[in-house]
Amino acid sequence: MSHNSPYSNLSDEELINRYRNSHDLKYVGELYHRYSHLAYGVCLKYFKNDAAAQDAVMQIFEKLITDLKKYHVAIFKSWLHTVIRNHCMMQFRTNTATVRNVQEYKQEMQNEPQFDMENQLELHLEAAEEKEWLLKHLNESINDLRDEQKTCVELFYLKEKSYQEISAITGYSLNEVKSYIQNGKRNLKNIIIAKHERAKEK
Repeated sequence: MSHNSPYSNLSDEELINRYRNSHDLKYVGELYHRYSHLAYGVCLKYFKNDAAAQDAVMQIFEKLITDLKKYHVAIFKSWLHTVIRNHCMMQFRTNTATVRNVQEYKQEMQNEPQFDMENQLELHLEAAEEKEWLLKHLNESINDLRDEQKTCVELFYLKEKSYQEISAITGYSLNEVKSYIQNGKRNLKNIIIAKHERAKEK
């Protein structure tokens, strides 16, 4: 489908900068045209329902109207996927009936070309069952983590901050935030399991 727009030649970064300076929604509208179909595809794989996926896309882009003013976004497509994932996972927390779709979605994402391996790994690590288990035992072992891992894990899981928000709060780069959360989560699981094994032996 052709798209004749005076802004179609602008990069994502240029659109965001113009929006931040002018607050003119036509720039967000251009981003919506570029990425709403990708957002819909991801949401549909989560919800398995056309109406729910369309509603989620609208909610996500309404949220962007505010978020793009607050956060510096380096790579919009990657950042948008994080926003979509967080939105859908939040819906899972309030609708446990959809949790069963997580496993199917993880399998399908293995063949998705749009998003990089880091995002696939993040989704895998944050399956609802694992997250629930980790939150249950978080407080008993989080102080055993290195300071930077502890800070990022606390903000991500307990405060439910996004990568972008954690980066803004801590001053760490987005890649550092991802790394600290991934490594902290893995280390935390190992610490918790080791403690429980020792407790069984006593």
